[in-house]
Amino acid sequence: MPRPICPRRISHRPPSGYYKPAGIPLSDLEEIVVAADELESIRLADAKGMYNQDAAKEMGVSRQTFERILKRAREKVAHALTQGIAIRLDSIEEQDSSTINSAPQGETWGHGRQCRNRHNGHRSFGNGPQA
Repeated sequence: MPRPICPRRISHRPPSGYYKPAGIPLSDLEEIVVAADELESIRLADAKGMYNQDAAKEMGVSRQTFERILKRAREKVAHALTQGIAIRLDSIEEQDSSTINSAPQGETWGHGRQCRNRHNGHRSFGNGPQA
């Protein structure tokens, strides 16, 4: 059984929920879903040009986790663009609210894995604010 997911800091909401090839009705297209954390990783690494270590810190995940998220996102986008598939952007609101933790003003926490604090053994969610 896979480990539960910790929240990731998501600070961008896309202007649209779908991107698709022009001239083809959405109902005629296959769709691929890009999760909120995947879109955030592309935004930080590619649109903002951040180093992976800095982007990982911004999202509240390890560098290795960030790189896995980014790789998965890039593969999905490349597949959609080369095969003429619609891209649906999964929003925070569509995700299970039990994995969304409160975040500082202006930030949103999306899916991630649940973690145990290394120092005191208490459960916490990601690197986000502690209760």
